[in-house]
Amino acid sequence: MKNIQLFLLFFLLFSCASQEQPSYLKLWYESPADATVADSPNGWQDDAEWLKGLPLGNGSLGAVVFGDVAMERIQLNEETMWSGSPQECDNPDAPQYLDKIRQLLLEGKYKEATELTNRTQVCTGKGSGGGNGSTVPFGCFQTMGDLWIDFANKEAYSDYRRELNLEDATATVTYTQGDVHFKREIFISHPDQVMVIRLSADKQQQMSFTCRMTRPEYFFTHTEDGQLIMSGALSDGKGGDGLQYMARLKAVTKGGEVICTDSTLTVSGADEVMLLLAASTDYQLTYPHYKGRDYLSLTRESIAKAEKKTFESLYQAHQKEYAAYFDRASFQLAESPDTLATDVLVAEAKAGKINPHLYELMFQYGRYLLISSSRPGTMPANLQGIWANKLQTPWNGDYHTDVNIEMNYWPAEVTNLSEMHLPMFDLIASLVAPGTKTAQTQYQKKGWVVHPITNVWGYTSPGESASWGMHTGAPAWICQHIGEHYRFTGDKDFLKKMYPVLKGAVEFYMDWLVTDPKTGKLVSGPAVSPENTFVAPDGSQCQISMGPTHDQQTIWQLFDDFEMASEALQINDAFTQAVGDAKGKLLETRIGSDGRIMEWAQEFPEAEPGHRHISHLFAVHPGSQINLLQTPELAEAASKSMDYRISHGGGHTGWSSAWLISQYARLHRSEKAKESLDKVLEKSLNPNLFTQCPPFQIDANFGTTAGIAEMLLQSHVYEQDAYTIQLLPSLPAGWKNGKFSGLKARGGFEVSVEWKDGVMVHAEIKSLLGNPFRVWYQGQYIETGNLEKGKTWKWNS
Repeated sequence: MKNIQLFLLFFLLFSCASQEQPSYLKLWYESPADATVADSPNGWQDDAEWLKGLPLGNGSLGAVVFGDVAMERIQLNEETMWSGSPQECDNPDAPQYLDKIRQLLLEGKYKEATELTNRTQVCTGKGSGGGNGSTVPFGCFQTMGDLWIDFANKEAYSDYRRELNLEDATATVTYTQGDVHFKREIFISHPDQVMVIRLSADKQQQMSFTCRMTRPEYFFTHTEDGQLIMSGALSDGKGGDGLQYMARLKAVTKGGEVICTDSTLTVSGADEVMLLLAASTDYQLTYPHYKGRDYLSLTRESIAKAEKKTFESLYQAHQKEYAAYFDRASFQLAESPDTLATDVLVAEAKAGKINPHLYELMFQYGRYLLISSSRPGTMPANLQGIWANKLQTPWNGDYHTDVNIEMNYWPAEVTNLSEMHLPMFDLIASLVAPGTKTAQTQYQKKGWVVHPITNVWGYTSPGESASWGMHTGAPAWICQHIGEHYRFTGDKDFLKKMYPVLKGAVEFYMDWLVTDPKTGKLVSGPAVSPENTFVAPDGSQCQISMGPTHDQQTIWQLFDDFEMASEALQINDAFTQAVGDAKGKLLETRIGSDGRIMEWAQEFPEAEPGHRHISHLFAVHPGSQINLLQTPELAEAASKSMDYRISHGGGHTGWSSAWLISQYARLHRSEKAKESLDKVLEKSLNPNLFTQCPPFQIDANFGTTAGIAEMLLQSHVYEQDAYTIQLLPSLPAGWKNGKFSGLKARGGFEVSVEWKDGVMVHAEIKSLLGNPFRVWYQGQYIETGNLEKGKTWKWNS
């Protein structure tokens, strides 16, 4: 009897071990994306199948896997695949009109001032091409093209499944044709800088296919040393060649034969095949000359090194490096893995039925996308991260500084991915030289400036229209990320490196601000409240004013961050003292007669009450000047402002709804935060969980992840020389049970919390820097005592 029991025990153990354990964190589907549907190379309306594809990336190389059975299509991207070239767009005639515009604004002549600003304070040349810059110097982030794998087997198939495993950043496709079970495994390795594709079957000599690489324009292919090579030059927007690029494909087979022609690589009768793809351009981020990278050697060496390794060793290196980032943080609501395919989850969400597992997926998907599109040493994530299937990507796929690139990086620090933040700082630093020229030429001011758009070519000029292009609050907003990175990491070497960048932005505003004769306060202008319009007293619709609340708040935050940085680096001179004085003289955020935050310095009616931007609430989030614990009156006015905007149709774009999650979470309005989160899931999701503005923009993916984190943990309040760590500040009633781990708090803390029936039952806070802190939960402060660096504070109900 004992022998039988032992046999059954071993049988059960073996059975459990031999079955693949279910993962909480997979996007999976029971049908492929159709590779045969042609995309329009320029428009963005024909993306239905592409938005079913599975995105992969290592920061520099990106791909979207379709998973079609007979014809696999893998759409390719490379981080620097930009058309265009540097251009002179600063307007040397602009400064002579600046004082006149300010005078008109201070006299209340908004129509005349707006007209004069639109005539004189815009860029020269073609600018961004009105958001369609692929054929002008501004340029456009573009697709690298497609890798096609033609299996030439159109027989019926069964048992189909494709999935993206967020835990190891690998896409897998499996299916059965006839009596043969096929499998494709695909990942993009950061350590080895190649895309790796393993094609296998459960029977020998079944792998036969032909590979091609194509692009909508400017490409040619040839074979060399057993490699299929696609190369070309992008348009510089001036009638010549811009960046040079190259993609190389190599097949490593077990058995079978490899035959190369000028345009194809064919494998016949192999047992198993490993395809290796490397890609690069000759771009480098160095002003004013942005070319020089040895892309020929880079791609050649990447293939040469990778082909000497086994699939297993390539995968292990990839998985280890990726997991070191991804595994830092977790979030769980559902009690078991979901049994519904991801496209079914999306369809149900659109119908108003949101599965708890979808919240988990969206939180971790944002982290996955950030790791995949932004690594140290790469370009930062753009409007589409690193994934674009067009020549004319929506809004050029560039870097919008009036919310979009900032939103891309909101989850970086709090979700324990500080290293992914670094590419943004490289971009900011690269703007100082061209931005200094723009400040001098465009305004005759000190320091450096950038406006609402920039690109890989150092574009810092205003836009073609002042109504949106006069966003002079941009340097202050993007520089907030410098202060945030330091608050979370305490990295003084980083702060020392970025201090001149921060100081240059401050110098611009110290020279830019003027005193309002009526109030005696310092105001910014002429300026916009990003993309919004007000109704002037004469009934005209205008965008230009002095002292819009957004500018005033972002400049206050910049000055405050500069004071923090100066103190941390023990810098105390006449300039730092002057900045402190100026901060105290800034026109402050004010409450209107209706109890809302005023968006402009005067109480103007909004031309569009439900406008998508909520820029005048920057001080709530991502800023912290307005918060419940220190400024309750302003927090109440901000709450009314959000409700008013929502009641008039606000939050109707993906990123706008995503921003509202964090805004409401900061005000501890948990149900409204969840309502905004649900709106993203109901209105903005594609089958592959990419978010729509529309069209596809990745900012709402990142904003959603950041918003969920804000609902669970906040640390933006600093008082009594300590950071206040707020635990579960905006937990919705419907999230009855759950837990998270590895989230970061300002001051250098790593936080884990578990709750049951809506009540916190366990919390841990590990101090990484030894800074003082306070814990807040449900309106009460919990005694913590002092915590040394490396020690953990624990609490149980």
